[in-house]
Amino acid sequence: MGLKYAVLTSVTRDDLADGGAAHFAATIKAVKENGAMVEVLVPDFLGDLDAVARVVGAGPAVFNHNLETVPQLYPSVRSKADYGRSLKVLAEAKRIGSAIFGNDFRTKSGLMLGLGETENQLIAVFKDLAVTGVDIITLGQYLRPTRRQLPVREYVHPDTFDRLGNMAKEIGIGTVFSAPLIRSSFNAEEAFGTTISGANRT
Repeated sequence: MGLKYAVLTSVTRDDLADGGAAHFAATIKAVKENGAMVEVLVPDFLGDLDAVARVVGAGPAVFNHNLETVPQLYPSVRSKADYGRSLKVLAEAKRIGSAIFGNDFRTKSGLMLGLGETENQLIAVFKDLAVTGVDIITLGQYLRPTRRQLPVREYVHPDTFDRLGNMAKEIGIGTVFSAPLIRSSFNAEEAFGTTISGANRT
């Protein structure tokens, strides 16, 4: 296919003992053997840090785990997830990846806006992500897939996305993609490239 950069993800596999980490690792290695760089978007593996280490050890260029929203909204938005656990996953991925691959390894996370979060809550999340060493974040508008999902509380103005993106950079996130239609894998190769070149994006 001539791919140079691939993003790998899956449904959450809590039915597997390792949360699917072995499948992620094997797929990363196979894709890399065919000449493409790999970014993975993974679940929290229920906090299994051995699973995180297995995925990171396979050598993805970017390890992505999305926080999705602020911790105050987890009970309604991510009832089976845990904010602190997700931060630990990102921090451990950064620690292991940096030790093995140095500056060639990146971590990434993303948030959906418009679910009822406040600006101060978002700023607190940016600070938490900066502390964990996350290199890239994406901020996009939550859109309701069907009537069975949560309703949109707010359609955030593009100017607000710009302002929040600048705040995240000022707090210490190196690369930020922030706009209503941004999604987690938006321009993934470009996002990785900006962290290498040292450029910042909003």
